[in-house]
Amino acid sequence: MPDLQWDEVKCFFDPDLMGTLPDVLVPNASTEDWQAVFDLVEARGWQWEFRQADESLPLPPAAEALARLEEGEVGEFHVFPVPEMLVIFRLMSAEEIDFDVDLRELQGQAGVDNLCGFLAEIGRKLGKPVLMLPEGGSPAHPNLGFDPTVDRVVLLADPLR
Repeated sequence: MPDLQWDEVKCFFDPDLMGTLPDVLVPNASTEDWQAVFDLVEARGWQWEFRQADESLPLPPAAEALARLEEGEVGEFHVFPVPEMLVIFRLMSAEEIDFDVDLRELQGQAGVDNLCGFLAEIGRKLGKPVLMLPEGGSPAHPNLGFDPTVDRVVLLADPLR
């Protein structure tokens, strides 16, 4: 059975309500957590591209990519866990893993399942919550997320009716 049902959560997948690119994050992260995400992507064989300073580069160690922040260079790690779903990680801080998904790619039950599967993979690898909130929203008010204590994606807010 899927973690979430489309009919229950479709409001959280509405680009007009939530923004096209809702914010997804793993709070209380570390450089080691970033490296674990890099390792997961490579181990799963997902398609990816690492970009820094408008240049496509080989994937560096997370510590090296994060050290470039001091030079003002934010890295972007584009990952395709499934062909029709792009996830853009932005390496802006070691303390928070921040990424975007495009809600236009996540419509219907298949989109919900793809997102839940991806959030669960990240959360299980890190043993941490993975939270989704409206674009530009407060991390204190996520809509849904992976909860490691129950090992699944759960609603964290009441659906809009």
